[in-house]
Amino acid sequence: MGAQWKHAGRTENSAKRGAMISKLVKEIIVSVKSGGPNPEGNFRLRAAIEAAKRLSVPRDNIERAIKKGSGQSDDAVNFEIVTYEGFAPHQVPLMIECLTDNKNRTASDIRLIFRKGQLGSPGSVSWMFERCGVVEASHPDRSLDLETVAIEVGAQNVESMDVKEAGEDRLGARFYCTSSDLDSVSKALAAAQWVPTQVELSYVPKTPIEVDADKMKEVGEFLDAVDDQDDVHRIYTALK
Repeated sequence: MGAQWKHAGRTENSAKRGAMISKLVKEIIVSVKSGGPNPEGNFRLRAAIEAAKRLSVPRDNIERAIKKGSGQSDDAVNFEIVTYEGFAPHQVPLMIECLTDNKNRTASDIRLIFRKGQLGSPGSVSWMFERCGVVEASHPDRSLDLETVAIEVGAQNVESMDVKEAGEDRLGARFYCTSSDLDSVSKALAAAQWVPTQVELSYVPKTPIEVDADKMKEVGEFLDAVDDQDDVHRIYTALK
């Protein structure tokens, strides 16, 4: 099953790293707004903080973002979630989630980017995806059986993923569950000493597609351009 699109090696460039940090700060703010400032009870926030730490985001920045989200800061920001649907080159379906404080600016930027793709109307692409909960997490015990863990925590499906933290090889997995079970699965994983790196309601393609290498270069360049837009928060594609 697919997950949100991620470009390999995007942290290597300092400008790209700065953009990723900005997106993580937004995620922390929105996570606090939706689930409160306590990471022990807000697993989306906990995952965002873990991701920020992996990118060496200063603690002060994380704490300021939490205060903004909880309304304890004088410069509080109101972000709205805006979703766009369309096709990348070679008819690759994708869903784009934006966090923005200016919908007109975001819409204009997205339309400009999609001159090399095809921007769709609401519902034109979403029917190709299933809305479900996804938890990416790691565990120090690499001997665990993922299928057994998935059953124990109430996940519907699981797939392994490579995880390295501070030079330590860890068991990594992506757990899939229904939207309504996301909170309970997150809590069950935390209780079993799994460390979340991402907790979200995701768009998973019902029928993943493959694109050959020549076409994939053009698709990748298009997705890079989408991801470079400051307000773009998540990109989901139907790619395998």
